[in-house]
Amino acid sequence: MRVRTEEFPPRCVALANFAKALAHPARISIVSYLLEHGEATCGDIVRSLPLKQPTVSRHLKELREAGLVKHRFDGAISWYSLQQESLESFCGVFRETLHPSKRTVPGDHKLQMRHE
Repeated sequence: MRVRTEEFPPRCVALANFAKALAHPARISIVSYLLEHGEATCGDIVRSLPLKQPTVSRHLKELREAGLVKHRFDGAISWYSLQQESLESFCGVFRETLHPSKRTVPGDHKLQMRHE
């Protein structure tokens, strides 16, 4: 069953899409790894997780499409790192959604997501 997201405020839809990108332990582990190491290759990440390379690549793709992870090429090697602004924005919007009284500045966090 597909939910009609156009009936919800865009901020709520963007927040749900962002949360969906983190809704798997492997993706949370990848984000944690990149937070700790800054930049890494897929092979680096594979060695830190109990997953095979194709699975890690699929999760990295999901994180890239959500705007959480960026990659750059160095010859034939892809290097991955976090989109720090996107992650901070998500955390801020999520915090404001759960605790609206704790907003620092109205409209301070603007959640931006790539749309499917």
